[in-house]
Amino acid sequence: MSSADFLSNTHPSLLIGGAAAATITTYLVRKAIQDSRRLSALPPGPPAEWFWKSPIPAHNTHVELTKLTEQYGDVYSLRSGSNVTIVIGTVQAALDILERQGGVTLSRPEIVAAGTIVSGGQRILLQPAGDRFRRMRKAVHEPLQPKIAKSYSPIQFEAAKRYVLNVFERPDLVHHHAELYAATVTLKITYGKTAPSSFQDPDIVRIHEVLDRFTGVLRPGTYLVDRLPWLQYLPGYAPELKQYHKSELALFSEQIGKTKSAMEEGADGPSFTRYLLENPEAHGLDWDEMAYLAGALYAAGSDTTAVGMSNIVLAAATHPELQVKIHAEIDSVIGDRVPTPDDMHTLPYLEAFTQETLRWRPIVPLGFMHKATADFAWNGYHIPEGASILGNHWAISRDPQAFPDPEKFDPQRWLTEDGQLKSQKDIRYFTFGFGRRVCPGQYVANRSMFTTMALLFWAFRITEDPKAPIDVNAYDDGVIAHHRGFKVVTEPRRSVDEIKQLLRDRSI
Repeated sequence: MSSADFLSNTHPSLLIGGAAAATITTYLVRKAIQDSRRLSALPPGPPAEWFWKSPIPAHNTHVELTKLTEQYGDVYSLRSGSNVTIVIGTVQAALDILERQGGVTLSRPEIVAAGTIVSGGQRILLQPAGDRFRRMRKAVHEPLQPKIAKSYSPIQFEAAKRYVLNVFERPDLVHHHAELYAATVTLKITYGKTAPSSFQDPDIVRIHEVLDRFTGVLRPGTYLVDRLPWLQYLPGYAPELKQYHKSELALFSEQIGKTKSAMEEGADGPSFTRYLLENPEAHGLDWDEMAYLAGALYAAGSDTTAVGMSNIVLAAATHPELQVKIHAEIDSVIGDRVPTPDDMHTLPYLEAFTQETLRWRPIVPLGFMHKATADFAWNGYHIPEGASILGNHWAISRDPQAFPDPEKFDPQRWLTEDGQLKSQKDIRYFTFGFGRRVCPGQYVANRSMFTTMALLFWAFRITEDPKAPIDVNAYDDGVIAHHRGFKVVTEPRRSVDEIKQLLRDRSI
C-alpha cells in the first residue's frame, strides 16, 4: 500500500490525533531544551528534588541554608521540578539583587496556605507587585514616614517608663514586659486604643492568637499546598485554613469598626486606622483591605519590637564589659536627667549596640521570599523570570566580608574611629528587609527600641542571674525567633525612689 493509499484510507480522527501528538511532542522537546539551557546557567546548588518535595529544609531552616552558602557561595539555586529558588547569603549579593535589581525582584511568589487562603490574598507582607500592593504601600507610607513617626514619641515615652518600672519589679518577666510595651504602643498607634494594663487584655490575646497561627502556617513545609497549589481546589482540603481566614478577617474588621465608632462619638484620637478611614480617596482601599492593612501594621510593630527589645537586654546581660560603655555614654551625655526620644542620635554607642544586637540575633532569621518578574543576570549567572528569591538574613548577618569575626558581638564595628555611627555606605544590615519591601514601620520601631533601652540603662545595670545562666543560642525555630526564656537581675544605678520620682515628673 502506497503512502497516498494509506492516508486516503485512514480515519480523519487518527490523522488529527497523530498531528496533535506530534505537535505536543515537539513542544515538550523544545520546552525541555529551553529549560535545560535556562537551568544550566543558574547559580550552582545541590541536585534538584522531585516536584512534590521541597528543597528547603523544614527545620532550623536559616542555619541549614547558611551551610549551603558556605558550600556553594554567595548565591546558589535550589530546584524542585521546574521551580527555582535563588538563595542569597552575603551583603553584596543582597545589594546587587534585591536593591539594585529591585524593580524586578519586588514581587512575592504565591504562598498559598498563608497568603491566598488564610489571608484571602490581602496581607501586604505577602502581596505580589501590582495595583493592590501599590495602593496598600501608598496608604501605609504617609502616616509612618519619619516626621510623622516622631509624633508618636509621647506614646512611646509613657509606655517606656512603665516598662522600666515593670522590669525592676519583675526582672524574671523581662520578655513579658517587652510584649506589653509593644502591644500598648502598637495598639495606640494602629487603632487609637487606650493603653491596656495587662498582656491579658482581651484584644491583645485575640490578636496574638491570630498572629501566632499565621506565622505557624507561614513556616516553610507546613502545608503541602504550597508545593502543589492545585490542592487548594479540592473540596475539603485543610478546612482549618479557611476558618483561620474567617476568624482573622472578623477580628481585624471588628478592630477598625471600633475605631470608626469612636470617631463618630468624638472619642478617638489620631491613629493609623483613623487616617485610613478619613482618607479613602487617597488610597482607594475597601473595608477588608483596610482591616488587613491595619492588622498587618499591628503584627509588624508588636511581636518584632518586643523580640528586639528582649534581645538587647540579653546581649547586655551577657556582655557586661560592653554594658559599662553604654552607662558611661549615658552618664556623659544625659547625666541625672531622664533620657527621652529627643536624645536619639546623641548616644551613638547605644545605637551601635542596638544595631549589633539586631545583626547578632536577627529577629526574622530567614526573611521572606521575593519573586523575579523578568529574567536578569548576576555575575554571569541567569536568574529566570518566576524564580523565588530568598535573602537569608542569618547567612547575610554572618557574612565575614561585611562583618569580620561574625560570631563575635562587637558594637564597635558600627562606629568610626571618633565614636560616631558609620554611614550605610560603610556598613549595613537588612533588619527591616530589602528595597521597596522594607518595613514601613522601621522608624517607629527604631524609636521604640532607643527610648526603652535608653531609659532602662539609665536606671539599671542588667546582669545574668547567677542561678540561671543565659543560653544565648536557645531560640525557637519560628518565623520570628523568640528566645526560649531567660532571667536577669536588675541593679538600680541610683536610688529606686529617685528613679520613680524622676520618671513620674518627666513627660514630653
